[in-house]
Amino acid sequence: MKLKTTLAAVLAATAIAAAAQAEGLRLGTEGAYPPFNYIEADGSIVGFDVEIGLELCKRIGEECTIVAQDWDGIIPGLLANKYDFIIASMFITEERKKQVDFTDPYYLAAMTHVVPKGSHITDFSNETLAGKVIGAQSGTTQADFIESAYPDADIRLYPTQDEVNLDMASGRIDLQVGDMLPMLDWVSKSDDGSCCELAGEPITDPAFVGEGVGIAVRQEDNELREKLNAALAAMREDGSYKAINDKYFDIDVYTMK
Repeated sequence: MKLKTTLAAVLAATAIAAAAQAEGLRLGTEGAYPPFNYIEADGSIVGFDVEIGLELCKRIGEECTIVAQDWDGIIPGLLANKYDFIIASMFITEERKKQVDFTDPYYLAAMTHVVPKGSHITDFSNETLAGKVIGAQSGTTQADFIESAYPDADIRLYPTQDEVNLDMASGRIDLQVGDMLPMLDWVSKSDDGSCCELAGEPITDPAFVGEGVGIAVRQEDNELREKLNAALAAMREDGSYKAINDKYFDIDVYTMK
């Protein structure tokens, strides 16, 4: 009986391992951060992050499925094995490196202020913005920045960037801080974003924008991290990264030039 039980356990474990291998890797992203990751009308998740992630999967010989996860739970989801890596425009910061490891950056980034057109807001000191309503997405480095830079403002944090944009377009907040590339896309290409414009100098403080934007993996998954790094370097070398980049942006976001 003991032999049969042991054999059954081995067969079950083998079946589970085989099923996991057949499933391939799971790519975690937010699905609410255009043009990097967003959900189409048919329910598919698309965007720059997703295309880069799927191309990386091909190059490391994996079939990948996409898992959508709200931003506030995206790192806990990785640690709970809900997916195998995160590609969701996540800044590489020292605080996040306490929980996860990152690949090399797959693009650079800066943050920016966004103000209503005609607002004449040009001074972004705490003194000038005291009492102003300033918005950002919760759980982001943008949220960290406004809470640090504007202690005398009325800070409003939102679950998604779309909700920040909606309140901005509706006049319920005076200004917001967001990632520069999505904000540029929003004000220049969307109807509701036509209300607003980028203002001030780009925010590039390493304390908030970190070392660039990376792919997060669990700290024990060093082999996966190295495979992704090698595949990313190959994409840069053979032009496939540029082909994806040019579908979404007028500049090379890897170098911001």
